[in-house]
This record gives sequence, structure tokens and C-alpha cells, in this order.
Amino acid sequence: MKICNVDVVKLKEQFGTPLYIYDKEHLKRNIMLYLNNFKSKEFDTEVLFASKAFCIKEMVRLINSCNMSLDVVSIGELYTALSVGFPMEKVYFHGNNKSLSDLEFALEHNVGTIVVDNLMELIALEDLCKNKNKKANIIIRLNVGVEAHTHKFIVTAHVDSKFGVIYNSNDYKEMMKILKDSKNITFKGFHSHIGSQIFDLDAFTHALEKLIVICKDFDKPLVLNIGGGFGVHYTDEDKPISFDIVSKTLINTCEKALKENNVKIEKLCIEPGRSIVAEAGYTLYTIGYIKKTPNKEYYFIDGGMTDNIRPALYQAKYDADIVGKENELKKHIVTVAGKCCESGDLIIENIPLPEAKPGDLLITYTTGAYGYSMSSNYNKALTPAVVFVEGDEAKLVVKRQSYEELIEREI
Repeated sequence: MKICNVDVVKLKEQFGTPLYIYDKEHLKRNIMLYLNNFKSKEFDTEVLFASKAFCIKEMVRLINSCNMSLDVVSIGELYTALSVGFPMEKVYFHGNNKSLSDLEFALEHNVGTIVVDNLMELIALEDLCKNKNKKANIIIRLNVGVEAHTHKFIVTAHVDSKFGVIYNSNDYKEMMKILKDSKNITFKGFHSHIGSQIFDLDAFTHALEKLIVICKDFDKPLVLNIGGGFGVHYTDEDKPISFDIVSKTLINTCEKALKENNVKIEKLCIEPGRSIVAEAGYTLYTIGYIKKTPNKEYYFIDGGMTDNIRPALYQAKYDADIVGKENELKKHIVTVAGKCCESGDLIIENIPLPEAKPGDLLITYTTGAYGYSMSSNYNKALTPAVVFVEGDEAKLVVKRQSYEELIEREI
């Protein structure tokens, strides 16, 4: 098996397992599908990479080289962007509980836009700007009440969500009063994010139409950010929509709704994250022991929930192959289990695979989003290395954690 023109067996020999592998050519194709199609003659557009999906220096460099913007949800992600010279005017800083030190850090480094999540944050930011004699551009995260059909832990727009403020609520009205009187904060517009791994574009278009109606309350063109959450292919149960169609549908919906409501906007933004990196990523494991119980057969791998927590957290499903046996008869129904001391450390349950033996390589697909980002040192497991492949070249972009690094902060 090859990724680009690089044999994954050679990747194992060179970098070991578990190993995160990214097809850089695939990353670039996904980026350009958005950039080339999310355009309008009626208003400006901006495509932001949702860095929480996969935030490492090399990925931020790639985003910058493609002239995309960036959304960050923590000082750690912001610091990563700063470390590679990413232009701060193209950064949007999210988060429902930014501390005073978080906001101060953002102001000191001239972050382009702060996405304000709630009333208390706005009050804190206003006071901070006054005390520090700083200016800030903000957009407000609105809970538009559109609930997409997705896992309950990744739905972000139901009425009791921890994210955003409800339009015309008392908190919303108080925020508008503060902004009207503020000399330090410039209100630019609204943000909405309705969930993740969504295949129904109607949910996005409905949310966008609601935002445009709200624009009628204002006498200036606003910035609207419709967020991300566009679905990808993990298994054959998933039916994602091509990202060029996603882009064009949102643009067309916006243009039509603006005309119907007789309003203008300054800019429309989207924040794809998973949909850029997920399918471009793979995780490579070495199979160790094989175990049969009365009702199950297990293939044990040298990684697990420490490098991919999503099956345990979201009951996420994945597809996989035994390297070199992709075309063999898949007659064994097996459970791929990790090595953690945890019964829930199961990467894939009841997957048909060929007969395997210890030392075989197992590769899981569509692991480019939230694998590395959500990895942990549970059971004192080491964080795997990350490799980018392009053409016939493999580039190490994150070194495998060493045991010395594992305990270096301990006293």
C-alpha cells in the first residue's frame, strides 16, 4: 500500500508505529476546493481553517501558504500560530470561557477578530480594552436555534447549548447596549456554528437565512460567519457532500436571502476543519497479539484510545485494512482493540478483515481530524510521530515523544 508514492511499510520502518500519516497533496486539494468555490461578486468571502481539528506548526504553515485564515480556540493554538509567523489580522479567537489573561494575550498580539461568546465575556473585554487602552474587533456568537442531526456531544446549537447567546434575549440586548456606547470595541457581525459531521445542507442554509434576517436590525453591512461542521466519509454509512458544492450552495443561499431581505453584508466566512484534514489522514499500527473468545476475535494494536479517543467518546466508526492484504478475502469479523488498561479501548468493532498475524500492519482511514489533537498520555503512552507525505517524499513534522519528554515536567 502506498500513500502518494510512499510505501507505508517503509514509513513504519523509518518512523515506527503508531504513526499519523497525512497526504499533503490531499490536504491541498481540499483547501483549494473551498478557496476556489467559496466566492461571490456580491460580498467578500473568507475561508478559515478550524485549527482545533489538527493544530501543528506544519499545518499552520500550509494554511498560511494557501492564503487561508485561521480560527483558534485557545492560547495554545494561538501560540502555535504566532510561532510560525501566521498573520494575526487573519486570526479569529473563539471560546466560551476566555480568561482575562487569554483576552489580554489576544489584545497584546493584535488578534484580528475576537468571537465573543456571552455577556460576561463582553463586559470583561470592554473593561480590559479601557484599562489597557486597546482596540478590538469582535463578532458575537449567536445560538440561532438550528439543531443538526448529529451526536449529542457535538451538537452546538440547541437552546441550552453552552455556546453562544440567543438572539433578542436579555443578554443579547444588554450586549447591544454595551457595544453602542463602546469606544474601544468595534462590532463587526455574527458567528454561528450548528454542529459537526453534518450531511444535510438544509441545516446550514436555514441558519444562514436566520442570520441574514437579523442583519435587518443594523444600518451597516455585517460580517457573517456560518462556522463549519461539514461531514466527511468515515465508513460507507456516511454520504458527504463535495466541498465545492457545499461552498457554492452557501454562496447561492446567501445571495438569494440578501436580495429577498433587501440587505447587504460585508463578508461571509466559513470555518472548515475536519473536512480539510480528516480524509487526508491515516493512522498506522502494528498488530500484536490475536485473541479469540467464545463470541469475539480481537486484533490487538500498539496504539488505541490514546491516539484516537473518538470511538470511546463519540462512538465514532472507522474503516481499516491489513497492509498488503487489501484484496484478500475479509472473512474474519474482528474487533480492533488498543493496549490501554480500559475496556472501552476499542478502535473498531465487528469489522471484516483478512486473517492477520502478529507483526502485520493495520491502517485506519480518515483519522486526520481530532486524532493527534485529542491524543493523550493515558497509561503513560507516548504521543505518536506525525509524517506528511507528498510525491515520493516523507517529512517528519512531529517527533515521537520520548520517555524523557513524557516526565520532563514532573518534579
